Parts: sequence; structure tokens; C-alpha cells
Amino acid sequence: MPGSAAPTVVTVGVSTKMYLGYSASLAWLTGIRGEVESRPLLRGRVQIFVVPSFPVLESARRILDGTGVLLGSQNCAAEAGAFTGEVSAGLLAELGVDLVEIGHAERRRLFGETDAIVRTKVGAVRAAGLTPLLCIGENDQGSVGGAVDQCIAQVESALGGATPVSEILLAYEPVWAIGAAEPAPPDYVNQVVAELRSTLADVLGRPAGMIYGGSARPGLLPQLQFLDGLFLGRFAHDPANFGVVLDEALTRADAPRAQP
Repeated sequence: MPGSAAPTVVTVGVSTKMYLGYSASLAWLTGIRGEVESRPLLRGRVQIFVVPSFPVLESARRILDGTGVLLGSQNCAAEAGAFTGEVSAGLLAELGVDLVEIGHAERRRLFGETDAIVRTKVGAVRAAGLTPLLCIGENDQGSVGGAVDQCIAQVESALGGATPVSEILLAYEPVWAIGAAEPAPPDYVNQVVAELRSTLADVLGRPAGMIYGGSARPGLLPQLQFLDGLFLGRFAHDPANFGVVLDEALTRADAPRAQP
């Protein structure tokens, strides 16, 4: 409609972690394609990305071709070379990957990834021309101010002073909410994100996209007015549930953006 405001772009992503085998991953990706194609109004309103396991990245690229869905990787090596079993950011770029998840709490806890490793990986991703999907979040549920301080420190450490940042997507994932029965309380998330946004604009030199992860599910997005979208996990391993969130994202995209 002439004179109407352009819709807000909402971001919705999902990681399969290591829940799905090869055949199940292909079936899931086909289901995701169906959910996307059945909603032509998503174009220009909802940016979708999927983050499957390494072995299905090439198949994912083919299955999702032409849908506008971005392809993500769950990890990458800090550098190329003689690192048996690792996958470089450069190889991921050749495969058609668009973004790489870095700094997830499980990588830190289970594989000993330190702030220094996260910083090196972010640099490798950016050098390969890919977008870092940087996971940030406080370890324990406490005060809003404490959560903000931890998240800011994680962002500053991961970037290592490399600002301004041209492209980065932040996933706010309170560690205590990952894998939990319920996501973090929406009021708490909104307060944390409102404070993060104002501070991070100075840290990054530009506004940054920010999505919520941590037991995210259908019904949550409408309650998170300051977020740009959701990063889903196990609750979207049924493509129909993913479709429900896409409908919620469409509604959000056409509504005025709430300001912290």
C-alpha cells in the first residue's frame, strides 16, 4: 500500500544439534522447505536459517535451493591445517554456508572452548566472508544487570576490539534455560535485551540483530517484543511446529516494532 511503512524483518532459525540422523535430517529439511513454500508472504518479512549437522550441509543446500533460507553450520575450526576431524570456515564458505554458530554454551562446557578460542573462531568466520552467529548468555539465573554485564563481556571478548562490525547476529541464550522444561521468563528476557541493545550499539558501532534461544518454542515470540526473532532447537524438529513459529513471525513482521 502506498505510503505504508516497510515491514520489520523477523529472523527465525533452528539448529538440529545432533538429534537427527542422516535420513531423518533429509526428511526434516524437506519438511522445512514445504513449510516455507506454503507461506509465500515470508519473502521480505521473515529471514529463515537452518543449522544442521556437518554431513548434511551439502544436501541441505540443494534441498533448500531457491527458498531464500540461509544455511548455517554448528561450528568451525579456529584455523585451517593439520587438525584431524575439524572443518574450516573456508570449506564451509565453499559449501554455500552463510553463517556459523560460535560460542554455544555446550561447546564451552563439553569441549572446553574458552573466550580465546571463541575469539579466534569469530575471526576465522569473518575472514571467510561468513556471518558469525555468536551465542551469549549468563550461566546462572540472577539479576538483569548481572546478565547484561556477562553478555557484554562475552561480545567484547569475542570481537577482540575489531569494531565496527559489519555483520554479526547475536543469539541471547541464558545457559540455565538451554534444554530446560521452559524458556527464560519473557519479562526477564525483555529487560535483559532492552539494556543490551543500548550498550551494544556503542560496543559494535552499529545496531546488531539479536534473537533468543534457550528452550524456545511456539507461542514465545509474541511475548518477546524487543527481540528480532527466535533461535529454535528441539521444539522445531517437527516441521509443523516450525510452521507455527513462522506464522507468529509474519504477524510480528507486520506490527510496529517495539522500542526498549
